[in-house]
Amino acid sequence: MTVRVAAVPASRPFVDTLARGLLAEHGVDPAALARVRIFLPNQRAARALREALPRLRGGAMLLPDIRALGDDPDEEEDLGGGLDEEEDLGPDGLDSLVQRAIRPLERRLLLAELVRARQPGAPGAQAMALAAELARLLDAMQIARVDFAALDDLVPDDLAEHWRKILEFLDIIAEAWPKILDERDRIDPRDRRVRALEALAAKYRREPPDSPVVAAGSTGSWPAAADLLAAVAGLPRGLVLLPGLDRGIDDASWEALDETHPQFGLKALLGRLGVDRRRVPAWPEAEEEAPPRAALVRELMRPGATVEKWRDLGHVGTDAVAGLEAAACPDARTEAETAALAMRRALEQPGRTAALVTADRGLARRVRAELGRWGLEVDDSAGRPLADTEPGVFLRLVVDALARDLAPVPLLALLKHPLSRGGGARADFLRRARQLERACLRGPRPAPGFAGLKAALEGGRTPPAEDLAGWLEGLAAAAEPLARALAEPSVALADLVDAHRDFAEWLSADDAGAAGVWARAAGNACRDLFDEFAAAAAGLRPIPGADYAAVLDDALKGAPPHRPVHDRPPRLFVWGPLEARLLRADLVVLGGLNEGSWPREAAADPWLGRHMRARIGLELPERFVGLAAHDFAQLLHAPRVLLTRAATADGTPTVKARWLTRLEAVLQGAGLALDTSPWPAWRAALDPAGGPPR
Repeated sequence: MTVRVAAVPASRPFVDTLARGLLAEHGVDPAALARVRIFLPNQRAARALREALPRLRGGAMLLPDIRALGDDPDEEEDLGGGLDEEEDLGPDGLDSLVQRAIRPLERRLLLAELVRARQPGAPGAQAMALAAELARLLDAMQIARVDFAALDDLVPDDLAEHWRKILEFLDIIAEAWPKILDERDRIDPRDRRVRALEALAAKYRREPPDSPVVAAGSTGSWPAAADLLAAVAGLPRGLVLLPGLDRGIDDASWEALDETHPQFGLKALLGRLGVDRRRVPAWPEAEEEAPPRAALVRELMRPGATVEKWRDLGHVGTDAVAGLEAAACPDARTEAETAALAMRRALEQPGRTAALVTADRGLARRVRAELGRWGLEVDDSAGRPLADTEPGVFLRLVVDALARDLAPVPLLALLKHPLSRGGGARADFLRRARQLERACLRGPRPAPGFAGLKAALEGGRTPPAEDLAGWLEGLAAAAEPLARALAEPSVALADLVDAHRDFAEWLSADDAGAAGVWARAAGNACRDLFDEFAAAAAGLRPIPGADYAAVLDDALKGAPPHRPVHDRPPRLFVWGPLEARLLRADLVVLGGLNEGSWPREAAADPWLGRHMRARIGLELPERFVGLAAHDFAQLLHAPRVLLTRAATADGTPTVKARWLTRLEAVLQGAGLALDTSPWPAWRAALDPAGGPPR
């Protein structure tokens, strides 16, 4: 069987190169391109291709059928989920799947209920955390296509007793969880995604389509995705387009690749396809001269088995470091200011774009805030966590204030929140809140609850200027159902959700009765989440009211992030490393280049040790290091790159990313040095010492 495989060199922007090739091959007939089906790794790449095609064509056009495979390991963390949506793969991959996927929130609530059944009295936060870890293990096993029966013989007699107890606990997902799914006629989201990929691969083998099919940008990190790529490559009009295949790597290094190398995933995929890397042409078919940066990146990522070749680095010329800068910053704030200043400078040239690529969400938030000083909009692909939006914070404050018996700090945080109105004008409500603060919240803390506030108000030295007692009485009456439910030792979760919704709507209502908590896009997302929350909570066992705060936090933090709609196409971006490998900006700032951030520190597995994961076929942490290395190598090929890191984080020294250390070694061996970056000095001049506070 003939397979068709091509590669986009890392030096070329992947999405734009793909779009140009598609237009060159299918763009003559306006309807021809619309018949092409294209699979991309994630939804961001799919959106980028939809934008690139009409931009390069110079006008409106019929777009091809563009789908997201959703096979990137951490796309839900990077992009906020959504991989269980039926539309992603289209009907071809789902026509044999009758069962729908269980919603993520419902799954975590049900798993937490199973945890409480195994560990009666477990605090709510602990139960939700264990449920999240169980869900993560479920996903990993389903992606790797590991049967739960593999856990049965995992612990030999010579291992400690606590391993046996852990495996007994894992009966939750091996025995109890499948029964719950059968009762609800649902399957896990990752399981459904894997089945969809398998169904689509089987359909392509059985009934090859007449129209072209292109699978672009994926490295086949999921076994099911690798099977689909193999099926596409074998189609009469199929094509697999690989991202950043290094065809110039020497044979010894290629044979010595391990899982931490950026080319390892591509090597494994080519082996699965039965294709020699030296026979993979460039896309489009015309070859291009190897850019100088490619030699530098190849040496930087050279496997340890052949690192002795660093003795002769004469082939790495000065052109390799042209456009490459590094800025070592003393702390995280300075790093954010430096990155923001560099991105701001890029906008001075019309049409130029700049992107911060980082796995450090703290750095991303700081850079976004720094750019806000110039009123610049930033398209942050990760969005804003729903828990941190205005309505999300308000919903959390409602529970926090009542759960803590109206302690002064959480109470005032709630009453002074912009959404708190109590059915009237915001200014009137805020005036009452301030009067209450002056009357009884300054000085000794009142007794708990509304009764304590009333007693403090009545016992005050100076009677309040207005009828605060009546205002407080109305507030207490509205909050009473939720306050009573939170104090119950056992209460239905659905009742807690309903009481929370009712009080939040009352407290955020304006004089027209409209609940501000559900207003605008973020409010709409919170309302949809609460609808899902209420549906998922129905029928669950009662929980202690004190656990509701932890359950609510998990629901909000696990929700897809809120992404604002921009009035005009932005030129500044914040991307996660995972998605950025297929995108390109004129200036790329690789930020947070410290160990633990890039590559991210592997999360500790509370269930299975390293050798246990290897024994049953689960991926080891080195695989994710290799994926991060692939992202870094791809991005290092951008025309202009600024590498930044903070020497300290919260006062603690950091360790620079391993690739920075290797880069310094290669440059020293080649007798090269990066250009001195002006950004730290310009940042210092922007806010000189002794200047007015910002």
